[in-house]
Amino acid sequence: MSDTMQSLDQLAQLKPAAPEAPKYVKKIDKYGRAYATGKRKDAVARVWVKPGSGKISVNTRDVEVYFARAVLRMMIQQPLVAAARAGQYDVICTVTGGGLSGQAGAVRHGLSKALTNFEPELRGVLKKGGFLTRDSRTVERKKYGRAKARKSFQFSKR
Repeated sequence: MSDTMQSLDQLAQLKPAAPEAPKYVKKIDKYGRAYATGKRKDAVARVWVKPGSGKISVNTRDVEVYFARAVLRMMIQQPLVAAARAGQYDVICTVTGGGLSGQAGAVRHGLSKALTNFEPELRGVLKKGGFLTRDSRTVERKKYGRAKARKSFQFSKR
């Protein structure tokens, strides 16, 4: 406190600089792949992305075989289409738990995160599309004294 301020200019010099926006860096392994984990309901998807011809394989099977419904395949393609990268990356993923719809949502979430690890500049586009947000809705647990989570047993007065 031995230094005293003589003017406001000296006070402005003491003020720390404004914090910079966080910089996202490219995260790839020694094989040139980006990895991310996606989750939805009870499903967990581990997704690897690498430059390629656009082939998507789920649990060592082709995406058309594993996800037979066109809606689920379209859901998985959404992050690539939004980022204008369809056909540029090979996607390899392993999915466990849940049903097919939850698994497709988990793959979509993991693919979005893996794309941001591979190309950090895509983060804004994917975030605006809502692909980086984990959908936290899960099945409500069954309560005792009830038929299901909320449904009661049939009431009879007598």
